[in-house]
Amino acid sequence: MNLANKITITRIFLIPVFLVLMLIEFKYHNFLAAAVFIIAASTDSLDGYIARKRNLITNFGKFIDPLADKLLVTSALIVLVSKGQVPALVAIIIISREFIITGFRLLASSEGVVLAASWLGKVKTVTQIVAIIAIIIGNFPFTYINFPFDIIVLYISVIFTVISAVDYIYKNRKLVKED
Repeated sequence: MNLANKITITRIFLIPVFLVLMLIEFKYHNFLAAAVFIIAASTDSLDGYIARKRNLITNFGKFIDPLADKLLVTSALIVLVSKGQVPALVAIIIISREFIITGFRLLASSEGVVLAASWLGKVKTVTQIVAIIAIIIGNFPFTYINFPFDIIVLYISVIFTVISAVDYIYKNRKLVKED
């Protein structure tokens, strides 16, 4: 297994660590959980960079990398919903988009087509990660000025989630047209 894929696997192994830190409450558990989440989320850029730079792109990497991303974000959303910190509808919209796009990618793959991520998808991912981190740390430091940064960025991420899904579906609509 190459370095890029090992980094991706590390992201998957960090998910249970993150979840334990979220669910077992002790002083500063949320900041430790946020740190683990940040490290895990950061590995997404790192593994992609290493894979491209060192020509380590593999079919396993193409499969496991987006799966690791979805597992990380989905796990975070589910635990935040369970703690009453994220509305269930928000999580449903975000997770549904991931299922839909994964379905499109599987369909494209069966036809030998690779669907690249768009800039909208990248903005969606960044806003989701920023929102999740802000919510985990209790909107720190914005609580001191009574500014709901966490909620604002969460709903911005929902907007980008929906827009990126519509864009993705529209651009790849030929995949689902009847013969």
